[in-house]
Amino acid sequence: MEKQEIRTFGRRHGKKLSARQNTLLDTVLPAIQPVGLPTNTGLILEIGFGSGEHLREISRENPDKIIIGAEPFMNGVASLLSAITDESNSIRSEYKNIRIFPDDVRDFLRDTDSKFEQIWVLHPDPWPKARHEKRRLLNADFLMLLSKHLTRNGEIIIGTDHWEYFDWIINQAKLTKLFICTPDIKTIHTRYQEKNKAGTTVPKYLLLKN
Repeated sequence: MEKQEIRTFGRRHGKKLSARQNTLLDTVLPAIQPVGLPTNTGLILEIGFGSGEHLREISRENPDKIIIGAEPFMNGVASLLSAITDESNSIRSEYKNIRIFPDDVRDFLRDTDSKFEQIWVLHPDPWPKARHEKRRLLNADFLMLLSKHLTRNGEIIIGTDHWEYFDWIINQAKLTKLFICTPDIKTIHTRYQEKNKAGTTVPKYLLLKN
């Protein structure tokens, strides 16, 4: 029997969705899933985009690039769809470059040959309890999988407000061939970052390159 992969995220559904959000999931989402992507140019990926605040920002800042968001939490997907559509449930012009993969990003990466100029991972679940450490997404194996999908000079940008997890990620990155640096990035504001569940002062950021 094939070994089942450990899920790195919690529940997929939260509070009940509105009628409009369910309509968007049924009608808009299938049309903007990431299929037929170019293989090596003009692509940016955000993993675990939450409610999509940062994804929308990089979409507006990079209108000539395709922005892919991967998020298994359906309430987050529904929130993003609500934000990028107008009253007639059509995609707003400034968000026409967004694509959404509503599931485990590892499934997407294994089925695509596309390479990304940037891969963003902001505030991944730190799974702070020792017995849950194996659920952490940013282990060495996953970082190596990401590295295979970077363009030349591409970069992985990671941000977390959980400093023990930050140190753990660095130790995992040291098990790979990725170049590691800690850039001075201004705080990227998302709904999760504003909650600051870890109780730290500011998030820390990590930049990885091949």
